Amino acid sequence: MKKVKNKIDRIIYKFLSRYKAPRMIWGFKNPNGVFCRRTRFSDTVFWYHKENVFIEDNAFVWHYSIIDGTGGVHIEEGAQIGAWVGIFTHSSHIAIRLYGNHYQTVPEFEKAGFSIKPVRIGKYSFIAAGSKILPGVSIGKGVIVAAGSIVSENVPDFSIVAGNPAKVIGSVNKLDERYLRDNDHIKQYYAEWAES
Repeated sequence: MKKVKNKIDRIIYKFLSRYKAPRMIWGFKNPNGVFCRRTRFSDTVFWYHKENVFIEDNAFVWHYSIIDGTGGVHIEEGAQIGAWVGIFTHSSHIAIRLYGNHYQTVPEFEKAGFSIKPVRIGKYSFIAAGSKILPGVSIGKGVIVAAGSIVSENVPDFSIVAGNPAKVIGSVNKLDERYLRDNDHIKQYYAEWAES
C-alpha cells in the first residue's frame, strides 16, 4: 500500500511541477485602491494581512517570500525583495506562553505580549535571498541586505549590511561610484531617486 501511495505522490508531483511552476504577476493594487502597474510579485508570495501592505510602483517581490502585514509594511518605489525572504511585523513569542491553550481564542490585536511594529523598505533597496526583516525595522533607500541576513535594527541609507544580526559592512556609494564614473548616461537616472 505504501508503494502505491509513493508512486501516486510522485505522479502528482511530476504533473504539478510541470504545470505549476512559479510565475511573476504584473501589477499590485494597494489598500487605498491605487494600482501600481510596474510592480511585480510572484504567485508564490504568502501575504498575511495583505490589507496592511503598501507597495509603490516598480517594486519586485520574488518567489516563496512571506510578507506579514499585521503591523503594516511599506515597500517603496523600486525596492527588490529576493526569494525566500521574510518580512515580519508581529511576534507572538511572549503571547503564546502567556495564553497557552487559550492563545487562539483571543483576537490578535487584543493579546498581551503580542508585539506589532511596522516595517519600511526604502527606495531601490535590495533584500537578498533568504534574509529576514524583523518587526519595527526601517531600511533606508539604496541599501543592500546580503543573502541570509537577519535585520533586527534600522539600516541607514546607502548601507550594505550582512550577518546575524545584520551589521553595516560597507557603503553602496563606493560600489556605485565606479559604475557612475564609467557610464555618464546613467548619472541622471541615479540622481532622480538617490538625491530626492
